[in-house]
Amino acid sequence: MKFETLHKPRHWPYVGYGHQVQPGESYRRGCQLTEAQADALLRKDLAKFCALYSQYGKDSVLLGALAYNCGPGVVNKSTVLKKLKRGDRNIFKSYTSHCRYKGKWHKGLYTRRLTEIAALFIP
Repeated sequence: MKFETLHKPRHWPYVGYGHQVQPGESYRRGCQLTEAQADALLRKDLAKFCALYSQYGKDSVLLGALAYNCGPGVVNKSTVLKKLKRGDRNIFKSYTSHCRYKGKWHKGLYTRRLTEIAALFIP
């Protein structure tokens, strides 16, 4: 949660800490989640993304965190995943390259990637 913002109703279709409302979900435009609700939703989303990469064992949390922020489509096409698939653990540069917002390099995202890889990557 350190790098996520609690979204306000004006951020629709995002609620909580960056959850994009999906068809069929009960969230309504204008809703504001409490911190406890947002935290529970974040944990649920992260668990879902980690499960997508469960076959990567110790790397599933790192890949799940990246998918939570960038989307699984980005992760599935990334050099991070390609390297891990072939057993190449030299992913620092590839992982920290996911630092663009609206096409521009973003220092805050770089800090986030550094924090994630330091905390979640097990060599």
